[in-house]
Amino acid sequence: MSKKAIIPEGAVIVGPYSPAVEAGELIFVSGQVPVDGATGKIVDGDIQDQVKQCFVNLKKVLEAAGVTFDNIVKSTVYLTDIADFKAVNEVYAQYFNSPYPSRTAIAVAALPLGANVEIEVIVKK
Repeated sequence: MSKKAIIPEGAVIVGPYSPAVEAGELIFVSGQVPVDGATGKIVDGDIQDQVKQCFVNLKKVLEAAGVTFDNIVKSTVYLTDIADFKAVNEVYAQYFNSPYPSRTAIAVAALPLGANVEIEVIVKK
């Protein structure tokens, strides 16, 4: 099987991984934390501000892959506080239409760079 790394211009990469990997008809997008590409730091603000930045970063990867949010079939949301679930849903719902992608939300002890949320997706071309 062939696979191709997708690296959008200006991506902030904090380890030995690709922002996305295309394998056949699927694109696996690495978890995006709310890092502002201009500063390399987590955005200021509340959980909704962080979720919005995650989606800004996801959009950059998706555009580099030639797809959109409509191509997402699965997402995983990692939260450092499950109490943020409702606030996350309010922002999340702005990016998707029915039928929504399948989704898993998981509470974790910590995330890279001190983020409170991280979102990864699987896309079908």
